Amino acid sequence: MTGKPRYQAPALTKGLEILELLASASDPLIMSDISTALGRSVSEIFRMLQVLEEHGYIARADEGYRLTNRLFTLGMSQPPIRDLASTALPVMQDLARKAGQSCHLAVASGAEMVVIIAIEAPGLSGFAVRVGYRRPLHRSNSGRILLAFQSPEARAAMLEDIRAAGETLDIGELTGRLDAAVAAGGAIAPSPMLTGITDLSAPVLVGGVARAALTMPFVDGAANRASMEACGLLVRDAAAAIGDAMSPIRPVPPQDLD
Repeated sequence: MTGKPRYQAPALTKGLEILELLASASDPLIMSDISTALGRSVSEIFRMLQVLEEHGYIARADEGYRLTNRLFTLGMSQPPIRDLASTALPVMQDLARKAGQSCHLAVASGAEMVVIIAIEAPGLSGFAVRVGYRRPLHRSNSGRILLAFQSPEARAAMLEDIRAAGETLDIGELTGRLDAAVAAGGAIAPSPMLTGITDLSAPVLVGGVARAALTMPFVDGAANRASMEACGLLVRDAAAAIGDAMSPIRPVPPQDLD
């Protein structure tokens, strides 16, 4: 075995390399930066950029090229994610209305969690995470929920994905947090992005494992409709309602008739 791929598709390979590079970049990239990073000529990159832009996978601005949400939209159109989103959306809208806070739903994507639905707070103030936001699983409350509520084998595989992505893990500390989340049925933690925000998270369980994580970035204030404790209960109830709606209905065994 040489380890070489059986089939070659050079044009496709170049296009995928560009998409992966732009996905990993924190800022838009100009053509020369893309050419240098991939070790390819500017003429090769130019043609691929034109095709990717024409098909809507990337967009060009003065500061460079960036990904659009087309790939994300394609992923969202898959039946499992589409069904999850359609089930969760009305529940999350009701949750935001009752709590007066924003909320978002995240799923696992490799070594990261990605937000697939975000509902803004109904009032004039609040904090909302954008759809498509990503963060390493172990570095967010949502991600840790997704890790915690898995089978031991699935959790181990997810942790291995995180290591493979180059992340450093304190397994002892992380395992303690995951086990505590399982015991509590959810987790509360300061937001990793902004001070003054507390993430209230609960698992959306389907078949006993976390299909998604529902999180409310709780913002304290005099105009709040509910306390943090009350909002935590609302989040858990909403997550349970989504999970129940997603779970297969088990037939009731027929009763013996005498």
